[in-house]
Amino acid sequence: MGLPLYDQDIFVNVTGGFRLTEPAVDLGICMAIVSSFKDQSITPKTVLIGEVGLLGELRNVREVDKRSTEAKKLGFTNIVSSENAKNLSQAVKLCFK
Repeated sequence: MGLPLYDQDIFVNVTGGFRLTEPAVDLGICMAIVSSFKDQSITPKTVLIGEVGLLGELRNVREVDKRSTEAKKLGFTNIVSSENAKNLSQAVKLCFK
């Protein structure tokens, strides 16, 4: 992706009682970091589902179809996952229009 984050301190804070053991939250955390760095909001009604590898590749997660269907029922129209993006660069293009 080429973002110069090497000189940045990054802290991730989640709501009390919530644990980040589910790999499907990786993509959401990565896009939150990109959003903060770019000082730009993610496209409204976007949901992010995916595990991110060390090289930035998006990996499949369990029941991605079921998760996407539920997200659509909840009104999300832009669903970004390993089904439509193979890496973080492609995901960024889908998240920031």
